[in-house]
Amino acid sequence: MATNKFLTVGEMTKRALCIGLLLLGWFYSSQVIAQKKHISVRDSLDHAFDLSSYIIDANGFVPVPVIITEPALGGFGGALAPVFIKKQKPIVKGDKVVPVPPDITVGFGMYTANNSWFAGAGRFGTIRKWGIRYRVFAGYGDINMSFYKTLPTVGEKEFEFNMKVVPVYLFAEKQIGISNWFAGMQYIYGHTKLALRNNDKLPDWVTDKEVSSNVSELGAVIEYDSRDNIFTPDKGLKAHAHFNVSNSIFGSDYNYERLNSFMYWYQPLAENKATGKNWISGLRFDYQNVFGNAPFYLLPFIDMRGIPSARYQGKINALIETEQRWDFTRRWSSVFFGGVGKAFNEFSDFGSADWVYSYGIGGRYLLARKLKLRVGVDLARGPEKFAYYIVFGSSWIK
Repeated sequence: MATNKFLTVGEMTKRALCIGLLLLGWFYSSQVIAQKKHISVRDSLDHAFDLSSYIIDANGFVPVPVIITEPALGGFGGALAPVFIKKQKPIVKGDKVVPVPPDITVGFGMYTANNSWFAGAGRFGTIRKWGIRYRVFAGYGDINMSFYKTLPTVGEKEFEFNMKVVPVYLFAEKQIGISNWFAGMQYIYGHTKLALRNNDKLPDWVTDKEVSSNVSELGAVIEYDSRDNIFTPDKGLKAHAHFNVSNSIFGSDYNYERLNSFMYWYQPLAENKATGKNWISGLRFDYQNVFGNAPFYLLPFIDMRGIPSARYQGKINALIETEQRWDFTRRWSSVFFGGVGKAFNEFSDFGSADWVYSYGIGGRYLLARKLKLRVGVDLARGPEKFAYYIVFGSSWIK
């Protein structure tokens, strides 16, 4: 856990309830499925614990319990996410083979130690006939989160906000021929009501408009994706860029533009198919830039393990991170990662802005061989403290 504070009896009770409810939901759902059909949790190849057949034989349904370890949300919490996964065959034309991600439908409900909660549902799918990938998501949340501001006389100060949010996300991109290139559009809507958690008067740097406002962004997307797997890739490249516009024409209370770009590159440095011992090297670049006056809670922030969300913000941020995974058996892996980044408001501030770093280690288990899905735990160290993360698939997901 990423905190050095002692837990009260109430906090320990909340955490125990989170875990109990998650395990109860998972056990009940599993028993219902098991009664309908006998499901093996052993792989047919190595007889190790494996959920591939469980997912396929249960028509893709997995009741996923999630332990939330984000420091910005209190360092601990629980969520239950009923997930429906439907495998898709790759698109084949001549000697060209393009993998198609599985269709995923998910519900989501969470509660954390700082009394944040969120509920939502979404779908990520492919219309094969038209070569279109789409994503839709909507939800409601009551989120408690800290933001940091550097003030002239007192320096950096933490402000604990409560945000009631209604997010809606729509995304569609078209495959360009039989290739790994995609282009499309996305739309983001968000309604936010803002207050300080202690009910004090809002600080002067918070505008009246930010207390209760609507954000409406429309944008264009271009993407290249040659990864061999969307859950835990072993090789391939994903490069993405989108440019969103928030404007009153779309019903927004703010006029600004947002550029977001990132790249994930995976390359095997050593492979041994006979023993399953592999060394997979990963590299990540991320660059974001906001032009105009966006609300402070939507400004880009350094997003790396070991650093709380929204801890380091600016209109511009850039980071580079590497992750090295060593599969020392077919099932078990060790992970080593580290990265640096900067957040600043103007390019002229780049030299004076501090480098923010994080690094850590972790472990993975191949939970579903047929889906190439690995899960595990990471321990990360940022500039202030340690944090731990439960990883389902990959830590690099956008």
